[in-house]
Amino acid sequence: MRERLNIIVLHTIKYSDKNSIVHALSRERGRVAFLLPLGNTAKARQRNAMFMPLSLLEVEASRQPGSDLLGIAEARYAHIAVSINADPVKNAVAMFTAELMGKVVRDSEESAPVFDFASMAIRILDSMTAGVANFHICFLYHLGAFIGIQPDTDSYSDGYGFDMMEGTFTPYYKGGTKTISPDEARTLMLLSRMTFANLHLFRFSRAQRNRIVELMIQYYQMHGSTIGPFRTPDILAQLF
Repeated sequence: MRERLNIIVLHTIKYSDKNSIVHALSRERGRVAFLLPLGNTAKARQRNAMFMPLSLLEVEASRQPGSDLLGIAEARYAHIAVSINADPVKNAVAMFTAELMGKVVRDSEESAPVFDFASMAIRILDSMTAGVANFHICFLYHLGAFIGIQPDTDSYSDGYGFDMMEGTFTPYYKGGTKTISPDEARTLMLLSRMTFANLHLFRFSRAQRNRIVELMIQYYQMHGSTIGPFRTPDILAQLF
């Protein structure tokens, strides 16, 4: 039995000398995994090159007997991300975005809304000419809405801190790792106004940008017990 799926590639790992496993988010079925034969032919290498992180693909999948892995009968691009693949800065941002989604988007979420959001964002990243340094920050903030952890901005007042565990702004700032300062809370509130259309207007120093990413990753980890350490933020910290 074959099934057509729209997917975003998250990451690929080597499974054996002959196969890799592709982890992806599908619009129709949520998280899925494919068995991808490596092959040495030009056609096989060309096909395997399609499965880069954040590739948007349409796949005709087949169920593997006795396995949770899907086979790939056919694959084609839904969107060819020319500049993401060619631009090392955009490619680094794409690697972080794919790692983030791979860690926080679980099987239990309804997949269509988060798929549509991510698919739209990938196309925007591919076409961007300004503001790339803020893309991952915007994506980090707004992805939270789809997994139920977006900060409660209605609770904000100037001078409030932010309770990382409760996801609300609070006048009772006592320091520590679970509450961030009023100055940083003000920056967090500012991020709620950031969109992919206006992110190029936001100006942050390298230190500010890295601190924002650090805090937002901590926030995700506090609200997802299975979210482990990230590899890619260190690369972004060197770039921006």
